[in-house]
Amino acid sequence: MKKLLFISFIGLLCLMAVPVSAQFSRPISIGAGAGGTFNLTDLGNAESKLAFYGELDYLITPFISVGLHGEKGSLVGNAYNSNFKNRYFAGNINGKVRIGQFLDGAKNYSYYTLQSSMLSRIVSNIYLGAGAGLVKNRIERNFSSEYINGITNLGGELANDLGEIHFVLPLNIGLDIPFGRSLYGPQWAINVNYQHTLTFNDNLDGIVNKNNDQYGFASVGVKYALFNRK
Repeated sequence: MKKLLFISFIGLLCLMAVPVSAQFSRPISIGAGAGGTFNLTDLGNAESKLAFYGELDYLITPFISVGLHGEKGSLVGNAYNSNFKNRYFAGNINGKVRIGQFLDGAKNYSYYTLQSSMLSRIVSNIYLGAGAGLVKNRIERNFSSEYINGITNLGGELANDLGEIHFVLPLNIGLDIPFGRSLYGPQWAINVNYQHTLTFNDNLDGIVNKNNDQYGFASVGVKYALFNRK
């Protein structure tokens, strides 16, 4: 996880040295990337594990998008001589709003692209987002009898369905850094994103207890824009 964050930081420094532009002028983009996960579950000693994602976004404006996101990864935790591993699949539909939408340049995208400073172009592509989706659990667990007895005494229980599908709420904060120039604007971008996913039934680790489980996913990826605006 530390190596991934270091590589991301170096990549950002390198990209700041090349010409960048505001968010894509092209209406559709596809993207893929990888990163590290960590979980906030009943077995709280979490290990960071690798996850991959793919996405498809449609730009309503150069700074507001809606999209589809799919991801595959693992969540691992251990404590009290017990452990679990969840090799999950997740998908969601989401929306993102970038800071550039609230700047003066949003009303005249072409002028903004030509006249704005490099710093303002980067800042304009910082975004917040939220969505709704599903996660498919594939949980393997190894719990000690002492831990199981402790859960029961505290009002918890073991989950019966270790392969269930349930609703999740993903929250995103991140940055798109488009680069390269063409007649219709940049066609490539580097994406740095943190997604925090909330669940509503407390079963990412095979244990149903008092508080719902959560997990985080920090990732770095690349995006490619398709088609031209008419």
